[in-house]
Amino acid sequence: MKSLKIVAFAALAGIAFSSCNKKFEDYSINTNKPAKVPPSLVLGGILGDMNADRPWSVVMRWNQFDCCNYNYYGDQRYDWNGADFASYFSLTNVQQMETEAVRLGGKDVNPYTALGKFARAFFYYRLSSLVGDVPMKTALQGKDNIAPTYDAQKAVFVQILQWLEEANTQLAAQIANPDKSNTAEGQVLKGDFYYGNDLTKWQRTVNTFRLRVLIALSKKAGDADINVAQQFNNIVSNPAKYPLMEAMDHNMQFIYNNINKYPSNPDNLGFDATRYNMSATYLNTLVGLNDPRAYVTAEPATKQINELHKLPSDITAYVGASSGESQEDMSSKMSNVDTAAYSLRSRSRYYSSYAAEPGVIVGYPELCFNMAEAIARGWTTGDAEAWYKKGIKASLGFYGIPTGAAGTVSKTYKGTRYDMPFDFENGYYQQAAVKYQGNNAQGLTQILTQKYLAFFENSGWEAYFNWRRTGVPTFLTGAGTGNSGVLPKRFKYPDTERSANTVNWTASLKSQFGGTTDDINAAMWLVQ
Repeated sequence: MKSLKIVAFAALAGIAFSSCNKKFEDYSINTNKPAKVPPSLVLGGILGDMNADRPWSVVMRWNQFDCCNYNYYGDQRYDWNGADFASYFSLTNVQQMETEAVRLGGKDVNPYTALGKFARAFFYYRLSSLVGDVPMKTALQGKDNIAPTYDAQKAVFVQILQWLEEANTQLAAQIANPDKSNTAEGQVLKGDFYYGNDLTKWQRTVNTFRLRVLIALSKKAGDADINVAQQFNNIVSNPAKYPLMEAMDHNMQFIYNNINKYPSNPDNLGFDATRYNMSATYLNTLVGLNDPRAYVTAEPATKQINELHKLPSDITAYVGASSGESQEDMSSKMSNVDTAAYSLRSRSRYYSSYAAEPGVIVGYPELCFNMAEAIARGWTTGDAEAWYKKGIKASLGFYGIPTGAAGTVSKTYKGTRYDMPFDFENGYYQQAAVKYQGNNAQGLTQILTQKYLAFFENSGWEAYFNWRRTGVPTFLTGAGTGNSGVLPKRFKYPDTERSANTVNWTASLKSQFGGTTDDINAAMWLVQ
């Protein structure tokens, strides 16, 4: 017994001695939280963050694709406050991913550094497009700089384009000279659930995204420091150096399943299927074009069926609500499920499974319309109409609508199937509102309208960004959109910036807007 006491005392003494020799900072270390992980695990989180603006989110209501008719569940008001700066957490993870790759044997240039360049461009594009100037060069330094200065939006976009150029170069080098003998964790891409670690598809995405950024700069086409048209032409004229997406299977998209469920699914059918209805900006545009995407994405309004005695095969039975309508009026018109004035989202498509459709983040249809727009603007040579038609066909094909020989589009409503004939080439495309009117203002409006329709419930903020840049399509306003009937041009900065980074926040507002008011209606450099 005595010896056991001695051993116990010795053990306690050892613990006490060890504790006394610990440094103060050692106590802040959470031993249950890993400080080092494979870069592939960090990559997974970064890729997931790129899917933040999901289908049927409030972002999509601000894109005017759908509306919420019940105030308990949301609205479509544009009374914007502070932007979400969560992308900075994602950017911190990008830094960590690159560090971990080198630690685990990656060379200075490796697949993770290449994707890190793209991720930086992706998140800064989103951040800056929402607010204007943002901290960049002195950001992400942690306690070494808790009050970073703001970089001008022009400088941010110049850096975005540079990162994308570097990402393309690094990916090309990795593809051309893969070190198959090197099995170091930091040298071999793993954890990529978008492309299954296929660097060739990532290279196409990088360059396709770069065209998105250049199109976003259309109002700055005369800025010699950026040379938007020249950059665009350089990319599309050299496909060997800058490969682009060539088909729908090149889309960067989030695949939903019964674990990562599509936002509208059988689980929430009873919860929100009648709380949200289609927007006029989207659905009524489809109806005006006799576009079969209306049958696929929406239900006929029950008032049109039960009171006006139309069939679900009649495209005029599909009606969207103005986003500007007061929510009280919209709610009243949707209160009776048998005589609802507006169309709901398609039950057969969005509530019958957990994987209604992929969530596209960067897609081939957008590329087609960006090519058509650039040609129409004279930035590069080519056939704008051919690209315009490719974009429409790609979007129609996404919904299973035939674009080859004449076929049919089916709609099942309350157990009955309706088949509508559809001929893209000799019917749909021959309509005056659809057939390309040439490289002029009318043709450009057609391109932008079809691009908007292809953005339905995908690509994050792009529908809104394109409207802000071009005014196409006409976004509807009124009591339901708030902000005194004006659609804002930006978000305010987060309140934390005003309180914790006051000097730089104030300087940025003065530099951008000539005062110290953080105004959601002020025009950032990008759209001036």
